[in-house]
Amino acid sequence: MSSLKGRVAVVTGGGRGIGAGVARLFAAEGAAVVVNDLGVELDGRAGTNSPANDVVDEIIAAGGDAVASGADVTDSEAGQSLIDTAVDMFGGLDIVVNAAGILRDRMIFNMTEQDWDAVIAVHLRGHFNTIKPASVYWRGKKNPDGHYRIINFTSSSGLFGAPGQPNYAAAKMGITGLTYSCANSLGKYGVTANAIAPGAQTRMTESIPTDKRTVRATDDDERSPDNIAPIVAYIASESSDWLTGRVIGARGYEVMLYNNPETVRQIVGTQRWDPTTLGELVERSFKPVIQKTAR
Repeated sequence: MSSLKGRVAVVTGGGRGIGAGVARLFAAEGAAVVVNDLGVELDGRAGTNSPANDVVDEIIAAGGDAVASGADVTDSEAGQSLIDTAVDMFGGLDIVVNAAGILRDRMIFNMTEQDWDAVIAVHLRGHFNTIKPASVYWRGKKNPDGHYRIINFTSSSGLFGAPGQPNYAAAKMGITGLTYSCANSLGKYGVTANAIAPGAQTRMTESIPTDKRTVRATDDDERSPDNIAPIVAYIASESSDWLTGRVIGARGYEVMLYNNPETVRQIVGTQRWDPTTLGELVERSFKPVIQKTAR
């Protein structure tokens, strides 16, 4: 892997947990980093800029280059300001990592519109608000060999449908679709787009009641959010031009490649189906596949 020396990154949610680990490793590998964190509580309410400042202080103390940002990623002008900060402070932009997130967990029948909108805004709209200005900047560079990177954060909550997180799951699957779209549309401008589905001990996972967590017997180091950073650093490097439009899982000391959606069984007719015939064929063809995978 090539190092990140000379590259410039924006990392949202960079003040805590996985985002902080990514920001620190990027800087250790030679990147200049805009560390963005609004400093809010887990549910998105009330905040301070101190988490981003603390990470930047660590990076600078270790000899790296970083600047803190308290921009709110739910605001489009703030998203633009993050890109502008990278360009103005460090002379360009190569990498956008979208790790900012909040939780407001409820079952679907108990969820309020406010809790739905807040989570969608931070996760899905927050990704859009950084990716759009970054893509405008990269498109304007007219450099198909630019090695530019979009690294988004999806979740197994969306990929597998966590029952108590309909807002979060919807946002995370939306991010997956956004990632696929960006990979298909921005490749000709030198941009790759991938999504990380992480598993680590963070304040988000700590919010889940103990009896509802899926916890493997591991030591604290294996559950550390810092274990997600190495694969993010590789994808951020110039060596990963071959990788785009994929979801990569990372948990402990494991890294996984997920399948992209694909057809697994098909029924083909010669005219419009009548419901009874189609239902019989669907049961005969699709049902065994579903039952097998459900075991």
